[in-house]
Amino acid sequence: MSTALAPAGAAELLGGAEALDRSGSSAEAILGYSAAIDAATAVQDRPLLARAMRRLAVLRHHQGDEAAARELCLQSFLVARAAHDHLLAAEALNVLAGLEFEAGRIDRARTTYGRALALGGQAPGLRARIEQNLGILANIQGDLDGAALHYHRALDAYRQTDDRRGSGFAFHNLGMLSADRERWEEADHYFRRSREIAEVSGDTHLAALCLLNHSEVHLARRRYDRAMESAQNALVAFDRIGSQLDKADAYRVIGMVYRETGRFPLAEARLQAARELAASSASPLSEAEATRELALLALAMGRNQDALALLTAAHRLFTSLDARLDLVDVSRERDKLEATYFAVVRDWGESIESADSYTFGHCERVARYALAVARALGLDEATQTTVRLGAYLHDVGKIKVPHEILNKTGPLSDAEFAVIKQHPAWGVELLDAIEFPWDIKPLIRWHHEKYDGTGYPDRLRGDEIPVGAQILCIVDVYDALTSTRSYRPALSHEVALATMTDSRGWWRPAVFAAFMAAVTAPPLPAA
Repeated sequence: MSTALAPAGAAELLGGAEALDRSGSSAEAILGYSAAIDAATAVQDRPLLARAMRRLAVLRHHQGDEAAARELCLQSFLVARAAHDHLLAAEALNVLAGLEFEAGRIDRARTTYGRALALGGQAPGLRARIEQNLGILANIQGDLDGAALHYHRALDAYRQTDDRRGSGFAFHNLGMLSADRERWEEADHYFRRSREIAEVSGDTHLAALCLLNHSEVHLARRRYDRAMESAQNALVAFDRIGSQLDKADAYRVIGMVYRETGRFPLAEARLQAARELAASSASPLSEAEATRELALLALAMGRNQDALALLTAAHRLFTSLDARLDLVDVSRERDKLEATYFAVVRDWGESIESADSYTFGHCERVARYALAVARALGLDEATQTTVRLGAYLHDVGKIKVPHEILNKTGPLSDAEFAVIKQHPAWGVELLDAIEFPWDIKPLIRWHHEKYDGTGYPDRLRGDEIPVGAQILCIVDVYDALTSTRSYRPALSHEVALATMTDSRGWWRPAVFAAFMAAVTAPPLPAA
């Protein structure tokens, strides 16, 4: 009799543990799962044992005990295989793949998801969850086509089981993906479908997420009234359910709308609120995004130094992101941020040059020439980025040079030239409070230093001068010689090179050789 009753007892223990788990009573659920494991082991009920082990593995993972979670998953898989239950074995592999994913072992996670799909793909519900997870993996690694394929497969599987909630999330993910690809009509369609499902099923959070993410599509398409309405409605919903982090994202979008419609004080207030809420919610992703938008606002208001300081803070936050947890393609976010950096420094460089019609376009040309020389030298991507940024900002100190000296048509006096020679040091002073992700300040300070020790402001000699500063020095001289200035006409390319060859001792030999190779192999690449 006891043998006949024991399986029912094990099943009841497992059911009770699952109920406790759903209610959030984790400690009691762990005891219940452990008791179910003991009971199932005693009567050799392998399917029930595999289920209990898998459930307990998830709770151990939530507690941070990764070793125990992983071992329980493996045991669940082995027990299910011994019972010839392919579906339970696939469920165990799906959880194990999730553990690999969160541990940063992305390739192993993908392989394990693939094994789970091969074993349990005949069950639409499990197949939908695995395909959704594979889509997330593809998305964070920048494989947008692969992510779309997996999300569509997940949607098909959810529909087979009439899982409307699952379908709603699949539509939402497809909307996010379409927005990333700037396929606005598709994004409109997917967000509408997801929101319809969420509202019918009473899922307030998903409905609000659809509103918020759809508002960013409206904003990108300059439908500002619709963007504001959607974001404000999302904010109300998030406030009602107490989701502080989502409120931060809603404030960010509202601030962006205010910025794009020229209401700068309101934009600053909302974006600052977004930044503070994200920081208090410990979300570096949302904080980074709000900080980036504040930087763009500062740029629009002509506050270039503030814009660069904010971009630096955003870059630091994006660099700290854990793609496994934030579910974003971090490299793509950093690339977008660096593109914004270049836009800010280019704009600032052009604003400096606007005081002198003769030098307009100088920074852009110096950046293009410098990048060509850096590539000819075989410098890595990070160094190339440093050189480009340094090129755009190398003359920022000229802001402090009096207008009459900058635009003087005749030769400069010794006193006037002494003022000009201060601009590299003044440039570094202007940027002193900004901790750039790239080491550009030495390039700004020393872009007039010469290899033979005759440069300024510090009269450095030889290899004391960073190679990036030497690159800026040589291309700066070339552009000055080949451009019309207030005090002389432009020299031809050939005459400029001959003049520079006579002074080749100003630069280290490798830099001079790379420069000559770069400028005699047109066309020069765009910066």
